[in-house]
Amino acid sequence: MSSYSRMLKSPAGFVLASFRPSTYPSGYASVLHSLRPCWTALLSILRALLSSALPQRSISTFVRFAVPVLVGIMMVSTSEAADRDKLLSEPGVYGTFAAFTLDEDWANEDEATRIAHLTVLRNVVEQHREKIAIDLYLTRGLSDHADIMFRMHAVELRETQKFLLDLQSSLFGKHLKTAGMMHGLTKKANYVPGFQDQMKADLKTASEPGPKPYAIVIPIRKTADWWALDQDKRMALMKEHTEATLPYLKTVKRKLYHSSGLDDLDFITYFETSKLEDFHGLVLALEKVKEFQYTRRFGHPTLIGTAMSLPEIMEALAQ
Repeated sequence: MSSYSRMLKSPAGFVLASFRPSTYPSGYASVLHSLRPCWTALLSILRALLSSALPQRSISTFVRFAVPVLVGIMMVSTSEAADRDKLLSEPGVYGTFAAFTLDEDWANEDEATRIAHLTVLRNVVEQHREKIAIDLYLTRGLSDHADIMFRMHAVELRETQKFLLDLQSSLFGKHLKTAGMMHGLTKKANYVPGFQDQMKADLKTASEPGPKPYAIVIPIRKTADWWALDQDKRMALMKEHTEATLPYLKTVKRKLYHSSGLDDLDFITYFETSKLEDFHGLVLALEKVKEFQYTRRFGHPTLIGTAMSLPEIMEALAQ
């Protein structure tokens, strides 16, 4: 068996593992890690060549040319990413949640084809990261609504639109069916400035360190009676609402998006946690406050998934 044959006998999982970011010097890790599927696709092509009737010399020539090309691609610097911290913390930023299911044809594709299409996904995401912050979540196995979800933040909503158009027209996007899409806008807190100083201080409680792998998205619509209340009445109700959330600030992170006029919703609530039992307790506590009586829609759908990096999503969907 030739050296090429021995190299190509390695399973996809072994090859993907060889591209762990910690294996490479700082500066190259993220690029190499994101291109792990490219290498696997190349190996698949080479395996097919080895099983063909081509002379060994022809295959050797292909390897000598193909591998340097792949390495060259890896060395290309990526575009400067958008200021993620700024997009996630400042008001006036548009947030979009887009959930998709994969069609039946996806399961029928062979692994090499799935990897090739997922590499296209990586390219589309990287092309747009200069203007928008993109987070990915695997919902398959936890939600019957979708397989994958994107959370996007952009100063201009049309930048998100451009990304989604490119995504859905790509080879990977051809396998996507839209399960749901929600738009919202981040704003300064409406009621916190009127809270007592102690509650303001409590709201600054730091979140527990460590990863929070679970993400939950819940759309909310209020009743007409809620909007008919005067500011003081709503302030009093939101104080009670906020008090109910204080015990969970350390373990459940929350972000609010205002959707009135942008969608058939009033709010999108986004949560991150490593302790789903605490999130469950938070929801039960919120359902007991008077403000909840003015809620017309809570969920429908409720989306739950695990936050993953782009390479992790690619690896999960390639199986």
